[in-house]
Amino acid sequence: MSPLVQAVRRFPNPRLTGLGSGLFCASVMFALACLDALLFGSSLVVYGVLFLPVCALTAVWVRRADLVTAVVAVPIAFAVGLLPIADSSGGFFGRLMGLVTALALHAGWLYGGTLVAGLIVTVRKVRMMSRRAAQRRRAAA
Repeated sequence: MSPLVQAVRRFPNPRLTGLGSGLFCASVMFALACLDALLFGSSLVVYGVLFLPVCALTAVWVRRADLVTAVVAVPIAFAVGLLPIADSSGGFFGRLMGLVTALALHAGWLYGGTLVAGLIVTVRKVRMMSRRAAQRRRAAA
């Protein structure tokens, strides 16, 4: 067995529900944003780079029955994570304006993470459908 296969088998294999995947992604992004604020001075580039692997993990760990929710949860988690690092000039409307500005200026990271999650979910769905078709063919034969 190759070392890569052995390494992949050592990874945890949790299966998150739709709600669980959303909570996982949002809480991890919020925690990473707080860490980013402490260590890197609220760098949105660092936040965006950290967002991509979280998207991949969310898409890999979601249950087969809830695959679509990973693609929906990822952009919401991006916005939730921006709350601690978005520029704010004070007050509710200042924070809201900072959040909207950060979303507009760094939408590339948002689209990239959603694309990563979407590709992983699509591959998982295609593999699941091909397995089911093979099972039906075997049952019919």
